[in-house]
Amino acid sequence: MLGQTARRLILPLTSPVGSIRTVTTPTPQVVLTYDDGPVPEDTPGVLSALSDAGATATFFVLVARAEREPSLLAEIVAAGHEVALHGIDHVRLTTLSPGEVLRRTREGKERLEQMLGAPVRWFRPPYGAQQPATWAAIRRCGLESVVWNRTGYDWQDDPVGEVAERTLAGASAGDVILMHDGHAGLDVGVDDGPAPGFSREGLARAVLGGLAERGLAPVSLGEAVGTGKAVKGAWFRK
Repeated sequence: MLGQTARRLILPLTSPVGSIRTVTTPTPQVVLTYDDGPVPEDTPGVLSALSDAGATATFFVLVARAEREPSLLAEIVAAGHEVALHGIDHVRLTTLSPGEVLRRTREGKERLEQMLGAPVRWFRPPYGAQQPATWAAIRRCGLESVVWNRTGYDWQDDPVGEVAERTLAGASAGDVILMHDGHAGLDVGVDDGPAPGFSREGLARAVLGGLAERGLAPVSLGEAVGTGKAVKGAWFRK
């Protein structure tokens, strides 16, 4: 999850040092992404909502949780969703040396690929926190850094309707939407406080319904770039 007080520097989209922020698409699609799972409390409900909507998403998983919940990881794949790496745990990478970022990211990629039996293409740094050296370490692992351009701040404990409204406000084709199917906590190396009390499934259904009303089809990042093109921009924050 993104810390509310995180400092951010976003440079022009023409920058050669880039993280994926949006996608140009030939059809009205948005990229739906989920972070911090899989967890038994939230992931099954999110999968149910996606199935009912006929939508696909990219799940940026934490390896420590995926290894504890291999059946949930298998359910994500069986449902036709894309799996990407969010890290071994949820430790902020900008607190680590570039060498440690390289080691941990490479190890996380290898462990996740072993579980999936397939290559992993995308990486989203926890909290979206990366500096140039962090970004370079991610690229050395053969991964593309993926951030976002739209979120409803679903780590805040607000009513589902309010969170959904924030997520949908101004939504347009090519958006990369950040959502969560879990809450980072002590089991993944951080203390982000109590999880929001709302239903993640309920939020997923509200957002999916709102996207449908706007004529926007939610797809995974891999599906979107298969017919469109990733748009990158430099994104650095502590």
